[in-house]
Amino acid sequence: MSVQVYGCNHVAIEVGDIEKGIAFYQDVFGLEKLDYGEGDAFFKLGEHQFLAMFERKGMKVDASSNHHFGIMVRDEKQIAEVREKLADKYGLSLIEGFRCDFRDPWGNRIQVVDLHDESLIWLLPYREVQKAGVKFAG
Repeated sequence: MSVQVYGCNHVAIEVGDIEKGIAFYQDVFGLEKLDYGEGDAFFKLGEHQFLAMFERKGMKVDASSNHHFGIMVRDEKQIAEVREKLADKYGLSLIEGFRCDFRDPWGNRIQVVDLHDESLIWLLPYREVQKAGVKFAG
């Protein structure tokens, strides 16, 4: 028997200030907060995933790492809205060579992508893909 992976359950990041982290991610992405406590917070990311955020006081920003996670938004208009808010409200720069990669105020690298025909299919449960009769080139 081999292991069967069903998807990604969550992504965890660290921030230097949990209240500021909560405010930033809710403002930029409109994330729904599922739960929070002393030094942590959890946000809904899509249907079956969540973002776990943990406070680490005194952390230093590391802008040298390429570790990142991607957030999928609806379309180019929403990517533009994210870009504008990052620059105008938070003074954050995009990472050159990418449509919408940036580092949050604590150094976490985020890549924002939009839905397109090929990626929409991955949002559906497999049984829905089967019902729709979608075939993949192989």
